[in-house]
Amino acid sequence: MAINLSRTLAVLLTAAALAAVAPARGAESVTADDTAKFLAGMPPAADSPLAALTRDPAWQQHAHALDSIFAREDKRTLSKVRAFSRQYLTDKHDTMLYMFSGPDFLYATSFFPSASTYVLAGLEPVGDVPQLTSLPRGVIYSSLYSLERSMGTLLNYSFFITKNMKTQLHEGPVNGTLPILFVFLERTGKTIHEVTYVGLDKEGNVQTPNANDKTGRHLPPTGAPGVKIVFSDGSGPDQTLYYFGTNIADGSIEHSGFLAFCKKLGPADSFIKSASYLLHTGGFNTVRRMLLEQSATILQDDSGIPLAYFDQRQWRLQPFGRYVGPLRIFGNSYQPRMTELFANGHAIPIDFGIGYRWQQNESNLLLAQRTAAATSDNELAPPLPAPHKVRGSQPRKKGRSAAGRSQTNRNGADTDTTGSLGCRIASIFSFCSDGPAKPDR
Repeated sequence: MAINLSRTLAVLLTAAALAAVAPARGAESVTADDTAKFLAGMPPAADSPLAALTRDPAWQQHAHALDSIFAREDKRTLSKVRAFSRQYLTDKHDTMLYMFSGPDFLYATSFFPSASTYVLAGLEPVGDVPQLTSLPRGVIYSSLYSLERSMGTLLNYSFFITKNMKTQLHEGPVNGTLPILFVFLERTGKTIHEVTYVGLDKEGNVQTPNANDKTGRHLPPTGAPGVKIVFSDGSGPDQTLYYFGTNIADGSIEHSGFLAFCKKLGPADSFIKSASYLLHTGGFNTVRRMLLEQSATILQDDSGIPLAYFDQRQWRLQPFGRYVGPLRIFGNSYQPRMTELFANGHAIPIDFGIGYRWQQNESNLLLAQRTAAATSDNELAPPLPAPHKVRGSQPRKKGRSAAGRSQTNRNGADTDTTGSLGCRIASIFSFCSDGPAKPDR
């Protein structure tokens, strides 16, 4: 996230000066919606115990920064995503599934705004947002700065980096995915009515804390700890967001209760992006099969379910944008059939960037709409195609001439369609190497 040095120093110096100050106020009860608004840089209710804190320069800097960032992101991407949704995602369903999502509610609601139930899942922990009035002011303001940093790659490149979030989401008392979910809910115009920590038993039933548990955190042992957030959009009906911090790889998803939970839901709209091409591997067969079984619509970039798994007797496929192959670090996930589909399938241009190929003229989406039910397991799990390396996926040779260098875009990253872009974006793909690719998510 582009935060200038002077502002960074100002926030850190303010936090240091206030770190020893007594808590902002007594541990007065604050509503979840007011807490979320405060974290999102939006004024809480006038009678909220947090209202006084919004007069501090550190919070006002935070609010101004988020105002600018979200205004830019809305103009550049999100308004166009909503227009895409209105035009092409007309057959929407009550359930929305988003695997490998992290706390990315921002794109979930932009593409699928009317879902009754959102189910997001990732390895990132649920985390905690304590009563902010019980924290020293310096801790509060340093938490706001950490929150800005943790949202940086999504707001600049449309995806989270799991490796970075493993450290960023464990810093300080305000931690995990929950504060980011709060920010995205408020910044998309939602009102939060209820927040409950939940878990799942092995049968996929939702477990909630005992009524006598004042912390609201003590749950029976579960392989799928999560949070349930009930919210509404203006005067609209209540909607529910579930986020589960759980492993959805084979050998784990079958035992955590998460698979059983998803199977209890009705036909779903599923969304997959920036998923490290894990669904191309043999370690995520179960979740891939579940998505093909449960989904009426699947919207994904090329890191989602390989094209080979979509029987065209069962699915209607519409490509959008331009397929130029994966980044070099994911070169083995190149799909020749995708090249053919985008060349011959009347791909519709899109005016926004998304996924690992976040430049506007390099991004791709595939909309798969079910036309008939699968009749056998073989239709849901055809053999994996032999791996193909994307052209140009080999490591670059030393001594590349200046004439052969690609132009640089506005964010300082090389514009390159050969697959080597990701490893040249400073601090974005920190897991890049010239050795075998190791998926980060």
